[in-house]
Amino acid sequence: MSKPVYLGKLLLHWCKDCNVPVLGKKCSCGKTTTKVGVTPPGDIRPAFQYDIDNIKAVSLEQFNAPLIPEGHLAVLNKAPYEDRMEEVIVDGEVLASFRFEMDSLKWVLLPRLAGARRLFEGKDLKEMKGWVVLDSGAVSFILKGASVLAPGIIDADPQIQVSDETVVLTPEGEIIAVGRARMSGADMVEHKKGVGVKNRWKGKPEKIDVPEGGQTWDDAVKANSEILALFEDKAHQFIKHTNETVNRPVSVSYSGGKDSLAVLQLVSDCLDDYELLFADTGLEFPETIENVKDIVEHYKRPLRTKDAGESFWESVGDFGPPSVEARWCCKVCKLGPISQIINDHYEDGCLTFIGQRKYESAARANSERVWKNPWVGNQIGASPIQDWTAMHVWLYIFKTGVPYNIMYERGFDRIGCWLCPSSSLSDLYRLKETHPELEQRLNDHLLEYAEKMGLSKEWVEHGLWRWQTLPPAIAKIAEEKGINIIPKSDVKGELKFSVTSGYRPCREGGMSAEGSFGIALDMELLETTGLLRAAGKVAYIEGVASVHHEDDRAQIFASGTVTARGNNETDAREFMTQIERAVRRSLKCMGCGVCVGKCPKDCITIEDGKAIISSKCTHCGACVTICPVVKFG
Repeated sequence: MSKPVYLGKLLLHWCKDCNVPVLGKKCSCGKTTTKVGVTPPGDIRPAFQYDIDNIKAVSLEQFNAPLIPEGHLAVLNKAPYEDRMEEVIVDGEVLASFRFEMDSLKWVLLPRLAGARRLFEGKDLKEMKGWVVLDSGAVSFILKGASVLAPGIIDADPQIQVSDETVVLTPEGEIIAVGRARMSGADMVEHKKGVGVKNRWKGKPEKIDVPEGGQTWDDAVKANSEILALFEDKAHQFIKHTNETVNRPVSVSYSGGKDSLAVLQLVSDCLDDYELLFADTGLEFPETIENVKDIVEHYKRPLRTKDAGESFWESVGDFGPPSVEARWCCKVCKLGPISQIINDHYEDGCLTFIGQRKYESAARANSERVWKNPWVGNQIGASPIQDWTAMHVWLYIFKTGVPYNIMYERGFDRIGCWLCPSSSLSDLYRLKETHPELEQRLNDHLLEYAEKMGLSKEWVEHGLWRWQTLPPAIAKIAEEKGINIIPKSDVKGELKFSVTSGYRPCREGGMSAEGSFGIALDMELLETTGLLRAAGKVAYIEGVASVHHEDDRAQIFASGTVTARGNNETDAREFMTQIERAVRRSLKCMGCGVCVGKCPKDCITIEDGKAIISSKCTHCGACVTICPVVKFG
């Protein structure tokens, strides 16, 4: 398990009297609240009806009972996981985790003890699913931390399969543990040797007390009114002070998302003269475009916009699908349009208020509240809601009644480019239901790319295209399922090279360049020849070569994708050029030997018709400029 990431204070509390979530120690009713223990970073949000219905459907499938009672508010907390996982909080208790599992490609409910007791309380066990009953003699061992062994089981739901979520009961029907089955229900009853259930949570039997429901989000807004007023006042002061200090034309960057909407409303509370900025990446939900129109009508302010059109689809053939490591699409579809908007309409620069929050990422948590845009030199950015959680934003939106993007009610917790590689696989699968024509276009391209690279359709189905190097947990899933993740090399293919560069607006910042050869590379040949050493020090892991020289860094992936970083855009592009030349030499070298005499350190030999650079190389680059592959290739 990774260490908890604290990006800010964990603010979720609950008023037991009002039975609503409160973002502080005191409810507006005057009563002291109870803190709810959620997993950091604690970016909590309301559960919409789609979320509740989805949880209910999965709960019924697994246990034949709904988890969330009718008429009760539910809060979701996004927890760290390889895909999407949210803790489900109802009546001030964390009842379960709800996550999309990449191996089975489906949502799974992982109840905690409180959730399991709500599921099973007052129910006929034979009408339920996923239950295991212990022998009375095994109960004390379970409470001490032991797993549930098959010989200690006296009865079990015969429908239980290996890896199903399971609720463990005493002979009296009291719940003492929940966990994951390690054998089928039939095998458990037959008392076969081994672990029947690997426990995740355990505890002594407790009676449950479910508060009366009927609360609404208007009730939650009222309970948080004093807290919201403090946050609003602080944001208003920040906006006014920043506007007076910077003294430039004011704009609000609107993306169609909740955060930029909250900022827009806050600015409208304070200032009369401002404009809206919207960069249409060409990858927006149709509903986002409609929401932008609604916003313009609602606020009656000028809209400055630029449409990237088909830029993504015109470029994806050269660069391949974007990945977390190489988000070339940000520069092509986002950075370009935004830069043009600023340059075309603000000759002397502008101040732009932006919906950035520290609970979203470590980079944003460490960001200043006012900053100079590194890729649009005459724009100053400022964030009035830096310290807000998603719940602050939603309560403020509910309070003000401003028109928010309907896609939040349809199961998406973030609004942006619909095929972003940072999206969860659950969102991409939800896209099949909400926008099948968009999902089909993406899927067709990915399948064509996979075939070209010698990869399988499972590589596409499990969303592995989103990384050049898979995170360990996801790499394990690929290994268990036998999914090849290393593209098949094509040295004979045409070595054309496409590159884009600039600031990285969707990541932690800095200057980078992303490029692609358009074919899979023979990484073994790159390592054998050592010709990458002409660009810098080299290290290899499976499917990846890393090169660094002074402050410059680059990675070459088996897919043909290359990323480079430097102190500025010029350095990043120049280093990318050196890497491209080194790769081209490695793959196309004919062993002419011209470079041998040019090397001042005698580091180069010719073996089996290929130039070989030894580890003594000082990365001077003299052998590069003389190479015919570089000069005439």
